[in-house]
Amino acid sequence: MPNDLRAEVEPRAPASPPPETPVRPKLRVRVRRGVRQPRNWLQFLRFGAVGATGYAVNLLVFAVCVHAIGIDYRLSAVIAWVVSVLNNFWLNRHWTFGSKEAHPFPQAVRFFAVSALAFGFSYVVLVALVSGVGVPKVPAQAIAIVAGTPLNFVGQKLWSFKA
Repeated sequence: MPNDLRAEVEPRAPASPPPETPVRPKLRVRVRRGVRQPRNWLQFLRFGAVGATGYAVNLLVFAVCVHAIGIDYRLSAVIAWVVSVLNNFWLNRHWTFGSKEAHPFPQAVRFFAVSALAFGFSYVVLVALVSGVGVPKVPAQAIAIVAGTPLNFVGQKLWSFKA
C-alpha cells in the first residue's frame, strides 16, 4: 500500500532560487537621477520656502539671545537651531515632502539627525567667521545657515523623508 500512495503523489518541481532583492543604486547615481526630475526641483523650492521661515526664526531668536538677553553667540546658535528646527520639521513633513502617512517619530529622529549634522557644519562656519575672520555675529549666523542648507536638503530628501 505505501508504494501505491507514493505513485499518486505528484513529483515536486525543482526548487527555484529565491528572487533577487533589488540593489539600490549608489548615492551619486541617485543624486544624478534626482536632479533630472522636475518634481525634485519643486520640492527644493518648497524646502527653500520652509527654510526661509526657519532662517527668519533662527536669526530672530539668535539676535534676541545675543543682543537682548546677552547669551554667548555659540549657545545662542544652539537655542536658535532648536526653535527653528521644530518649525521646519512640521512644515517639511506636511508641505515639502508630503509625508503625512508615515509615522512621525522615525521621521523626526532622522530629520533631527540630519539637521544636527547640518547644524554642526554651520556651527563651525559661524565660529570661524566670528572668531577667525571677525564678521559680526548676526551676519555670520546668516552666512553659516546658508552654507549648511545644501547638506541639509540632500540629507532630508534622501534619508529623512525618502521622497
